Amino acid sequence: MELFGKKKEEIEPCCCNCDCSDENTKIAEEKKTEGGIKILGSGCKKCNALEEAARQALAELGMDDKIDHVTDFSKIASYGVMSTPALVVDGKVVSFGKVLKKDEVVKILKEARGLN
Repeated sequence: MELFGKKKEEIEPCCCNCDCSDENTKIAEEKKTEGGIKILGSGCKKCNALEEAARQALAELGMDDKIDHVTDFSKIASYGVMSTPALVVDGKVVSFGKVLKKDEVVKILKEARGLN
């Protein structure tokens, strides 16, 4: 018997303990299609090292792309990435689970943008 009305509906977190509601998932899916460079990761030392390598690679190539560092695990999961850090170029995951060196990022960016 409930004394004070209806019981609040509780939303259980998903497998990764985040809010993977339909609305949040839709927003994350829309963000995936945006162009540019993204680093996916919690902001740890490895993620920051990949971001720095990406900055150096962009500078070497003369590109002025903004780097977006995504730390929200529901957004990271929407890319299908389970191992960070990850590098996303124009909505496509091009590397995950390792820290790339500047030269490796340069090569990936050239291939992704057709600059070979």
